[in-house]
Amino acid sequence: MSLPQSLLADLRMIALEAGQAILKVYESDAVKVTQKEDDSPVTEADMRAEAVILGGLAERAPGIAVISEEAVAGGKTPERAEKFFLVDPLDGTREFIKRNGEFTVNIALIESGRAIAGVVFAPAIGKLYLGAGNKAVAQDAKPAEILALGTAAPLTPERIIRARRTPQEPFAVASRSHRDPDTDAFLAKHGITHIVSAGSSLKFCLVASAEADIYPRFGRTMEWDTAAGQAVLEAAGGVVSQVDGTPLRYGKFEQGLANPHFIARGLA
Repeated sequence: MSLPQSLLADLRMIALEAGQAILKVYESDAVKVTQKEDDSPVTEADMRAEAVILGGLAERAPGIAVISEEAVAGGKTPERAEKFFLVDPLDGTREFIKRNGEFTVNIALIESGRAIAGVVFAPAIGKLYLGAGNKAVAQDAKPAEILALGTAAPLTPERIIRARRTPQEPFAVASRSHRDPDTDAFLAKHGITHIVSAGSSLKFCLVASAEADIYPRFGRTMEWDTAAGQAVLEAAGGVVSQVDGTPLRYGKFEQGLANPHFIARGLA
């Protein structure tokens, strides 16, 4: 699906601005952590990044509904919509707290249940991924340049990324903080022994950029955790499906926007 280049540029800039807000907290001496009702952690960086994203989307894409993780956690009930943004302002809060850099800003545009565009930005390691239609790109930026972000985005030129066909001995990427026995059983069943751990939606991006071949997820995820990464991977030629082979879709309001188990893969 073709989207206006101006919208994609806006999503990229909003992600950069949110990344800057996160890095300002990340670089501070102490990070205050509180627990949400579901026992997941939240920090000041989550809230600052969400405020930046919500403000940016209201200004640059007015009229499109926005569903954001922290707003929902704060009691704002998402309204059913055919077209909306899904936002995780800081995906991988546990990785943020551990200071390993594997956390991301996720912004996705959903239409008719599909993630049609997405940006994934990992500010601490300076990696940005953008996908829409049949084009996925990656760009780099130094964290110091992000902190000094002005009117111009401090990014290297776009480079096209493309998922690869699954090799004889595939590489799998699995969650760093949420690895579970079902994932281990899946990997063992398929004889996959090459396994890399990563946090946040970077796992989708590793498959999209041909650095891994499969990402199985049997633990709990929410739609805002996966939509941007799925958009990037599918734009790079990959596939994200439920374990029964049906596509992973969005707008599952009757399930509280929770995802079923899924498998993300490179080219079939």
